Formats: sequence, structure tokens, C-alpha cells
Amino acid sequence: MQPQTMPDLQQSRDHRRIPIRKVGVKNISYPIVVQDKRHTLQHTVARVDMYVDLPHQFKGTHMSRFVEILNRHREQIALDRLEEILQEMRQRLGAATAHLRVEFPYFIDKAAPVSKARSLMEYPCAFDASLAGDHLDFVLEVKVPVTSLCPCSKELSRFGAHNQRSIMTVKVRYRDFLWIEDLVELMEQCGSSPLYALLKRADEKQVTEQAYLNPRFVEDMVREAYLRLAALEQVTWFSVEAENFESIHNHSAYAAVELDRRDDRQTAGTVQP
Repeated sequence: MQPQTMPDLQQSRDHRRIPIRKVGVKNISYPIVVQDKRHTLQHTVARVDMYVDLPHQFKGTHMSRFVEILNRHREQIALDRLEEILQEMRQRLGAATAHLRVEFPYFIDKAAPVSKARSLMEYPCAFDASLAGDHLDFVLEVKVPVTSLCPCSKELSRFGAHNQRSIMTVKVRYRDFLWIEDLVELMEQCGSSPLYALLKRADEKQVTEQAYLNPRFVEDMVREAYLRLAALEQVTWFSVEAENFESIHNHSAYAAVELDRRDDRQTAGTVQP
């Protein structure tokens, strides 16, 4: 008895003539391997989004094929395999463009400044890659928590100054390899003090006094990041956002800068230099 042919509704005609820029699957939990500056490789678990474009004449895409492709690259979801995965997505799904976003926690072993007690700090990261024609576009994203101490509060107050935890989000395009650890260290230099998972009393004294001696507005933080990233020749584009979760307000303070050297355009904040 011949098996019954199953209808393929996704490939049926759609007459609304509306192409879709991105269609696919989102938020798949999956193990990946990331290059680690100190330990060579770091195994972590990512949230993966996979999309392709859909021409106007097709009703839908084959969602199961995204997962099949991901499973084919089991234990090989790494930075050097992204283009291969994107190529396979385009081929299997008959698409012109493919997009892949991989969000994952990355851990760095840090020593406290005085006691040297070691602990793991988590930094949310993402690989954002797309393939159109022969052009592979890749953006590395890292979120770095820091302490910021308000210069105005320090100037006005007789007793101390208010401070808060801040998140600096850096996104970069680059020509040569760039370590996540180096980006984290660069961003930490832009706040009033780095953060640590473990601090003894001597360490707490040190980071508190360091922040007090190094007050930073949110504007200072992104400008410092701009100068440091612009000095890296391999970086062709970057954006930096800083958000201060204010301790004396019910809102956040925010600033952002961007630099694009891919075609000699430059943008810093909203004011052209």
C-alpha cells in the first residue's frame, strides 16, 4: 500500500502579494560553545532565534526545518560556524536572506580588588548574524553592569553621594577577532567602579571609595566608551547605551552614542562633530 501524500500548504500560493522580511522560530533553548580567552572554550546555554525572508507568492515557511538545521549542528553552534548555519538555512528554506540571533550568559572569573577572592560574574551576550547574497553581517553584543556615582550629588551633599547600578550595552562590528573579556574590561573602565560577584570587607571599602573618587554622569560613561572603542582599529562600527537605575528617582537616566567607520560616516549621540 502506497503511503498517502501529505499536502504541503506552506508552498501553496498566496494571492495578497505581500513579502515577509523575517519569518521563523524564536526563543529555542540550545547548548553552544563560545571561545574563552582564559580557558579556550566555554560551554553555555543560549536562546536562539532563526529567521528567513518569505517571497510574496508562498503562503508560509517550513518551521520544522529550522529546528532540523539546529540539531544537525549539535555541539557545533559556535562563532566560526554561524555562516555555515545561515547558508544551510537559505538553502533548505529557499530564501534570499537568513538571520540568526544567539543570546547567552557568558561567565568571567574575576578576582576581588583587595582580597583577591575569586568569583564568577555573568555577562549577557549575543551573536547577531545575517546573510544576504555573499555578505555576512555580524554584530557582537555584550551587557556590562557597573557602578556609577553622581558628580552632582557629590558636589552638593555634605555626606556622601548617591550611586546606582548601571548597565552598559555595547554592540560592535569588527574586522579581526575581538575577545568578550576585552570588551567587558573596556566598558568597566567607563563607569565609576566595576562590579564583582564576591566582595570581602576590604574589597567593599575599596570599590566604594573608588566610585566616590571617580564620579560619572551617564553622559560621561558613553563618551568614555566612545573614546576607547574609537581607538580600536579593528572596530568598524559600534553603538553604546548606558542606563542608570537611579537610586533617588523613579526613572532611569539614559545616554547613547554610535560610530560607523564602514563608509567614513560618524555619529556621536545626536550631534554631528
